Amino acid sequence: MRFNDDYQRQSDRDANVTRRRIPRPRELAPLLQFKKPQLNATQRRLAAALTIEDLRRIAKRRTPKAAFDYTDGAAEEELSLARARQAFRDIEFHPTILRDVSSVDTSATVLGGPVAQPFGIAPTGFTRLMHTEGEIAGARTAARAGIPFALSTLGTASIEDVKAANPDGRNWFQLYMWKDRDRSMALVERAAAAGYDTLLATVDVPVAGARHRDTRNGMSIPPTLTLRTVLDAVPRPRWWFDLLTTEPLSFASLDRWPGTVAEYLDTMFDPTVNFDDLVWIKEQWPNKLVVKGIQTLDDARAVAGLGVDGIVLSNHGGRQLDRAPVPFHLLPSVAAELGDTTEILLDTGVMSGADVVAAVALGARFVLVGRAYLYGLMAGGEAGVDRAVEILSQQVRRTMQLLGVTSLSELGPRHVTQLHRLRPSVARSARIPPESL
Repeated sequence: MRFNDDYQRQSDRDANVTRRRIPRPRELAPLLQFKKPQLNATQRRLAAALTIEDLRRIAKRRTPKAAFDYTDGAAEEELSLARARQAFRDIEFHPTILRDVSSVDTSATVLGGPVAQPFGIAPTGFTRLMHTEGEIAGARTAARAGIPFALSTLGTASIEDVKAANPDGRNWFQLYMWKDRDRSMALVERAAAAGYDTLLATVDVPVAGARHRDTRNGMSIPPTLTLRTVLDAVPRPRWWFDLLTTEPLSFASLDRWPGTVAEYLDTMFDPTVNFDDLVWIKEQWPNKLVVKGIQTLDDARAVAGLGVDGIVLSNHGGRQLDRAPVPFHLLPSVAAELGDTTEILLDTGVMSGADVVAAVALGARFVLVGRAYLYGLMAGGEAGVDRAVEILSQQVRRTMQLLGVTSLSELGPRHVTQLHRLRPSVARSARIPPESL
């Protein structure tokens, strides 16, 4: 009996043995297709970047520490920035199923004009320090992508040059109110004359924030050459070659400055700016006016009451007051009260298209991306900015499809739950609308 069992098991094994044969050449051909090599090193690096964080890692390798830290860093202990990014991670999406999402529309009307995506490029200062192509690279990418480009008062390309780089697209100008009002308004007049359609009046800068990375790095314009910066330059010769063989860094909308960034900001920012100044700006500017730097519901109400066209919920990318409110946490309560009358924009902490979609779902009309764009710029100049916008656009579209929506107007609070790690105390929470918790 045992012999029969062993014989049967051996027969079963023989029957199950895989039969081998020599493959035919025509069968091998589809399996041996080699990827065409990319000889351009920059394009090869950018193609391998699948996320904004990938671009950040490339940027860190290719950019001197002082320039990278100016972009990457924030104020004091950098808690505001860390919390803002964590807030986007701490969400839960609620997808709907069995919807036809073969065609998705990511366009919208924002501040009276069309946008192809629900995000645009935020105003950033000293941009040519990150890469010599600077704001012009961002403006050209924005033109191709059909999104707005915002130029900072502290930009390193002029109002007119940015307009030339994005002649038919939407250009926005970000204004700091200086102690010298005439110089401020001269820039406003130039922006209006150049056809900029929106003014972003930034109101969260009575003084400069304490950005310790910049102080430790001796951040200045132009960069100060020390033994440390020279040693830092050794593995990054291309950055220094570009810096030394192009126009000297300066504030193209203003004049050159020989001191540190912090010293410059302290001479410029005006701690006396108040609501009357905002009304005055509104009277001077002929187009759309948006107030940037709103961090409480009370201030959102007050600014909206002045009849501005929009507000930006922002803590300046965590670069001013550390431990400031997280804009994404503030969004639901502001949208619930003001969303029907005032366009709500948002920035700070945005690192993916999913972050953008979450913000739109909770009431933002539009999202501004700053660091995400600069990581792309540092990683590969204009091509890197193209890649950053491409990554964000793909993520926006894919997230919408996975949520089962085909247009931005279909997104709503039902699609997102904010999961809060940090909750206010009982005494404080009694004064906060329930929907913001």
